[in-house]
Amino acid sequence: MYREKSFLCFLQIMIFVLLLHHNHHQTCYATNSKNKTCPPSSCGKISNIKYPFRLKNDPTTCGDPRYELSCENNKTMLTLSSAKYYVKSINYKNYTIRLVDPGIQESESDCSSIPRYFLTTSNFTSSYYPSYPGDPYQTFQDRIVGTLPLFQHVVYMNCSNPVRDDPVYADTSSCIKLNSQGGHVYVIAGDLTVGNLKHNDCHVEVVTAISFFGYNISNDEPLNFYQKFSYSEIHRMLVDGFEVSWLSSPCEDLCGNSNDCYLRETTWSPKCSDHGDYCITTMGFHVDCGTPSKLRMFVEGTMYGIARGFLQAFGATIFDGSRGISESKLGIDIGTILGKYVLSAYILVRLMVGVVVFFAKLIHTYRIRHTSMYENIEDFLQGNSLMPIRYSYKEIKNITRGFKDKLGEGGYGKVYKGKLRSGPLVAIKMLGKPKGNQNGQDFVSEVATIGKIHHTNVVRLIGFCVEGSKRALVYDFMPNSSLDKYISSRDDHISLTYKQMYEISLGVARGIAYLHQGCDMQILHFDIKPHNILLDKDFIAKVSDFGLAKLYPVENSIVTLTAARGTIGYMAPELFYKNIGRVSYKADVYSFGMLLMEIANRRRNLNSNADDSSQIFFPYWIYNELIEEREIEMLGEVTDEDKKNVKKMFIVALWCIQLKPNDRPSMDKVIEMLEGDTKDIQIPPKPSPYPTEFIQDHVTSSSESVSDDDATSSISFLEETIEVPLL
Repeated sequence: MYREKSFLCFLQIMIFVLLLHHNHHQTCYATNSKNKTCPPSSCGKISNIKYPFRLKNDPTTCGDPRYELSCENNKTMLTLSSAKYYVKSINYKNYTIRLVDPGIQESESDCSSIPRYFLTTSNFTSSYYPSYPGDPYQTFQDRIVGTLPLFQHVVYMNCSNPVRDDPVYADTSSCIKLNSQGGHVYVIAGDLTVGNLKHNDCHVEVVTAISFFGYNISNDEPLNFYQKFSYSEIHRMLVDGFEVSWLSSPCEDLCGNSNDCYLRETTWSPKCSDHGDYCITTMGFHVDCGTPSKLRMFVEGTMYGIARGFLQAFGATIFDGSRGISESKLGIDIGTILGKYVLSAYILVRLMVGVVVFFAKLIHTYRIRHTSMYENIEDFLQGNSLMPIRYSYKEIKNITRGFKDKLGEGGYGKVYKGKLRSGPLVAIKMLGKPKGNQNGQDFVSEVATIGKIHHTNVVRLIGFCVEGSKRALVYDFMPNSSLDKYISSRDDHISLTYKQMYEISLGVARGIAYLHQGCDMQILHFDIKPHNILLDKDFIAKVSDFGLAKLYPVENSIVTLTAARGTIGYMAPELFYKNIGRVSYKADVYSFGMLLMEIANRRRNLNSNADDSSQIFFPYWIYNELIEEREIEMLGEVTDEDKKNVKKMFIVALWCIQLKPNDRPSMDKVIEMLEGDTKDIQIPPKPSPYPTEFIQDHVTSSSESVSDDDATSSISFLEETIEVPLL
């Protein structure tokens, strides 16, 4: 970066010097009899038609008759070789006018139109001699840096047979239909060279022009430039049009009819060759010839010397001092010393300092980010009197015997089995590095949520570890793993009785109800799903994983969220659609309803055996079964009480997954219905679907991807834990 700045300063100094000795060659335009003071005319989109151009209806004293335009149907037209072209724009700065063939439609999306007129450089009698008198337009423009072509050709070829494996033939079949003879139309974009029109069964239909799109030229070689384009790209270039030059008019005004003329791009003004030819300095710059002043010779010599000395310092090629105008030998010697020793040393030092500063800033930024995360956690822990024990990282390693027994792994980190010195088994969750700018928020959220609470159906936090970037949470060990292990479509899964499933659903409901109403603060979990329901040795359900939980005052019926959070398939629709209702504790009720449906069915909410594709989603299928009072098929030996409990669980689940939050019951009401008689519970309205595909499209990041061997691929996307901005 510093090296580039030094080069930039160096070039700026040289340009300034060149401008100094250019000032004494100011260009003056000759005054002639042509009227340049007429007010501008307009037609359609072209609102500034002025000298040398004129409209047909303008006064005869205005403009140059050779540059006459017409206004037809509110469009400005120019006649070239007896053909009329649309005028797209006039550039009075570089003396060019942009034209479009009238056969080309202006819409870039419609590529079916083809040019109407045949146009090549041969239509311009003085195309290679811009200042030739009498010719109003040219296809080339002489400039101080060389000759610039303004357009190149587009050739439409009609071929009897398809052209295959030719890189320059663009197929038009997607835009242009076959002609009546059944031929094939191809287009070539580039210079009109017979060597590239090599297919014997093809003949030229029409040739038109597009703006010049590249250089492959030198003073000694002719133009022969081709590039592979699709026809849609070529058609867009046709819509953009091509340019021709009208530099001959100002050149005539300035130089008359006997002098060559070129365009100076630094000032965008024409210059006559006999008003001071340009020469090339040893630095490669084009400057006016003549006897330079001593100051100019010294400055230019110094600049050349600096460049030569700098290149010598790095072993690069040296400019040829024998070519160009004279410079001061003293200036060259001084400049060589400055460039070889002062400038090179300065740039090297700046470069080294820049590298050191860059890495220092990078390390500082990294430390600041991680320090702020650790301080955030430490400030939280110091401001809270927590009952859990704080362990060191060394103690965590001893408890897990060096992390030998891994229980599982997810987006949050890894879980290991351990044993306390007092004897009880524990599960230790080692949190991974925070994603984005979370600043350890998942750790703070989980510790703050369950650090002070204790309930039979909520997992107990025994302790935690915060040591540098190491963060761990220590829980009671659950020997029967999580509930998702028992909700499966496989035959070899560990089965539970319907009575156990019923008791588990009651336990989960009581745990969530306690979170909503049993604490000093209302705790919304936002991620109720089978993976987060743990089972102890007696299969008592424990609500776990509070990484996405939020705390609110108990009196708050409506909460504020800046991002949707949870697992797709269990998330309440109001987390995505604001018009459904406000976010509240009813979001957990919805998630519990989806979970309860799976517990009662003992498998995922997907009915792969349904006859009607609209009934594949299990809640809709079970609703129809209940409405039509058909007996629901159950696995194994079941009692009448099991049948009543399963039916009751399905009805309660349908109440919980109602689309609008106000139609769902509270968790206290859910417990009351689960413990009550089935006859006292009415069947709710059919749950309204909402487009899960729409939700999936708007998930931009995920914090956990859960794999489940028991779930089919059809619903694998439904279990992605997310936290994204609300729609």
